[in-house]
Amino acid sequence: MGRSYFEVLKRASSFLEEAGKEGYAIQYLFLERKGWSKTDWLLHMRDAISAEEEQRLEADLAQLLTDYPPQYLLGYSEFYGHRFSVTEHTLIPRPETEELVEYCLEENGNKELTVVDVGTGTGAIAVSLKLARPAWQVKAVDLSEEALKVAEKNSERLGAAVEFFLGNGLTPVNGHSVDILISNPPYISTEEWALMDESVRKYEPHLALLAEENGLAVYRQLIEEAKSCLVSNGKIYFEIGFQQGEAVKKMIQTAFPEKRIRIKKDLSGKDRMVIAD
Repeated sequence: MGRSYFEVLKRASSFLEEAGKEGYAIQYLFLERKGWSKTDWLLHMRDAISAEEEQRLEADLAQLLTDYPPQYLLGYSEFYGHRFSVTEHTLIPRPETEELVEYCLEENGNKELTVVDVGTGTGAIAVSLKLARPAWQVKAVDLSEEALKVAEKNSERLGAAVEFFLGNGLTPVNGHSVDILISNPPYISTEEWALMDESVRKYEPHLALLAEENGLAVYRQLIEEAKSCLVSNGKIYFEIGFQQGEAVKKMIQTAFPEKRIRIKKDLSGKDRMVIAD
């Protein structure tokens, strides 16, 4: 009998850890490719691995050693209970952004609202909102033509009627009254770039990550543009860098003095969202 799945994966995982990488990534990839649950794994981990599977695993291991993200290898990522296609033209959706979606859904009913998601990437925010609130008119904007293609495909496949616009900020939807502006914009400053994970720096789209003015440029732009299209009782939901809460709060306060502004922490206790209503 040949080597078991358990033996081969244990060796691959140790190999990654010795190289300073995330050891579990290879098991995650393996289970996803097999379509196995944790239970399937427990039932079959002592089975012999085929030569073909071992070859696939070696190829995945080689990619992970270069910091290539497992989600790009699979071509998809899970977000808010849905599977989204991802490519190197789109950011990989993060769990923190699910929290932003959760707040937006919890705080707004199912009455007809116009919601605009700026910097949509995979379409994760826009599509998740539309699927949960079919009565909302959801519009999504991105600067990247390639990202929009991915978002449109995700929207079609998941059956979410989202309108997509190519362009910068709120400009493409100017002329529409907006009830909710939601965005996870680029917010990494050039100073913070060196602190980012190697996989992010090497492979994820810089356009979706980096922003001028200490990472605050896009917030400034969106807040300014929101003055002409956000309805008087309109709301803003921003994801932010963990050190940007007070600065973004101050910008919104200046533009919309009548609004209540809250800084919310993510599950790991870092400032991660600014909400204005």
